[in-house]
Amino acid sequence: MSRIGKLPVSLPDKVSVELLPGNVVKVKGPLGELSQKVDPDIKVTIEDNEIKFERPTNQPRHRSMHGLYRALVHNMVVGVSKGYEKKQELVGVGYRVSVQGQILIFSLGYSHEIQLMLAPEIKAEVPDVKKGENPVLVLKSIDKQLLGEVAAKIRSFRRPEPYKGKGIKFAGEQLRRKAGKTAAAK
Repeated sequence: MSRIGKLPVSLPDKVSVELLPGNVVKVKGPLGELSQKVDPDIKVTIEDNEIKFERPTNQPRHRSMHGLYRALVHNMVVGVSKGYEKKQELVGVGYRVSVQGQILIFSLGYSHEIQLMLAPEIKAEVPDVKKGENPVLVLKSIDKQLLGEVAAKIRSFRRPEPYKGKGIKFAGEQLRRKAGKTAAAK
């Protein structure tokens, strides 16, 4: 039995779930609504503020789907009730980011600026930083999967390099640093 799949998803207050035809789970909460199509082999039941997932057999395909869909629906429930947030730090001299509506404008040491249009589900903000601190970009959304994809795309514009640590990194991320060249002793 899948340790993740057999756990029921408990529903917090102000979150409602309905099972639509075609095995589609729709979750509504105070922050918005999300829906996820579940594989027809996985049986979804909703009873007394809990969602349970059951698989028909122990085939490897069913075992993997069991935990996957439970985790996806759990992420949706947390997303519509609390939301998700990712913080990214821009480390480097002159690295900046600004938000104009749903467009992010990055200045990352290239000869040009990089512009990124955000999906409507994602909200971005750049809090004011003190002199000498690195700029921070805060991304918020109810969709964990979409938020992770956008954050990874932003990080790919300038990955942190291992010598000085310059680039875009997640807040709290530990980078593997390398020692630089040393002068040859004569």
